[in-house]
Amino acid sequence: MLHLRLITALLLTAPAAMAQDDLGAIFGKDSVRRDPVTSTFKSTRIINGQSNETLAKGDLDFRVAHRFGDMGGSGGGSSTFFGLDNSTDIRIAFEYGITDRLTAGLSRSKGSGNFSQMWEFLGKFKLLQQTHDNRVPVGVTLFANAVVSSMKSSPDKADPNYFDKFSDRGSAVAQVVISRKFGEMVSLALLPSFVHRNRVGFKDMNNMFAMGLGGRLRFSKRVALVADYFYSFRDEESKDYYESRGTKFYNSLGVGVEIETGGHVFHLNFTNATAILENQFIPETVSTWTHGQFRWGFNISRRFSLGGR
Repeated sequence: MLHLRLITALLLTAPAAMAQDDLGAIFGKDSVRRDPVTSTFKSTRIINGQSNETLAKGDLDFRVAHRFGDMGGSGGGSSTFFGLDNSTDIRIAFEYGITDRLTAGLSRSKGSGNFSQMWEFLGKFKLLQQTHDNRVPVGVTLFANAVVSSMKSSPDKADPNYFDKFSDRGSAVAQVVISRKFGEMVSLALLPSFVHRNRVGFKDMNNMFAMGLGGRLRFSKRVALVADYFYSFRDEESKDYYESRGTKFYNSLGVGVEIETGGHVFHLNFTNATAILENQFIPETVSTWTHGQFRWGFNISRRFSLGGR
């Protein structure tokens, strides 16, 4: 009777054991670590630049970004309360997760530089996502926008903001965000970028390439240090022409602290860029840290779930 019970138990458990072995053979013993890496960055933006992150399906992200005036230099100091009396740019945006990989958005920016009253239409697609087993070692996200200015045209045909036709008001950005998360503490992103502006000043560049670098260093569950830098490839002819007329272009650098508070992600940052949109801060930054021409700014993100899942 005992032998019969043992045989019955073996017959009942053997198929389950064989099924587990077959699944292991098919998927490999390390299959549980082939899941994607998440939260490379906590926000869809690092500071000025984009991160690899997109919104979850059905999530609506309400974003407000603000850049104050120069903290130092001739335009800053105590007379302007170290720049807090002024604002160089303000952006209000609504971004929506169409799928977990695809985000679309609309924003309105004050603008800083040649154009103001900027309307932005953006799209962001997560092409590849880093996996824990390094079969996909990096994440790749594609970003693009189209921007139109609704400002009044200048009466002077030589000005960059003179609009002979509607297309003169437009600009666009195409960007690839290549990211990698190193453990739980460090995340890095490389951002090759292309900016096209339909209307520019004399000797300026309609098309410009730039390379961005961003990073995040996590201190605790909710606090991290973030930074990004963009190097713009401006040709020597354009550079020499503007410098001879007293205008020097600089690369944007931003550093800040990221704080996550439940449904909010808050960035407190400092940057020499006066503009918020890539269409302006990549080709048109004329402020430098070394002259005190950096400003306090913040990015606030509040997400709402609209039941897309």
